Amino acid sequence: ALTMTPAAVTRVKDILTQNKAEGLKISLKTRGCNGLTYVLDYCNKAEKFDEVVEQDGVKIFIDSKALMTIIGTEMDFVTNKLASEFVFNNPNVTGTCGCGESFSV
Repeated sequence: ALTMTPAAVTRVKDILTQNKAEGLKISLKTRGCNGLTYVLDYCNKAEKFDEVVEQDGVKIFIDSKALMTIIGTEMDFVTNKLASEFVFNNPNVTGTCGCGESFSV
């Protein structure tokens, strides 16, 4: 359902160690000018119907309502002069807003 780049795996491991969480949960929220945005939260237990992805010792919990939208997505962590952030390369996206905050499928 989801793959992570080595940079994303490293960053998630760091975050989980600092916050003593078992994994990160990815869900979607209706927000922004184009409809949907990713939400990341700490998670210690899968909810009923959540998909659990494990890669290189990292657990990602995917909210059941977000699963069909996230299938095939690559999660990356990028750093530039202005920001450090997770980036989702999602082949299902049909449009994004100008600021990059939201997307549509």
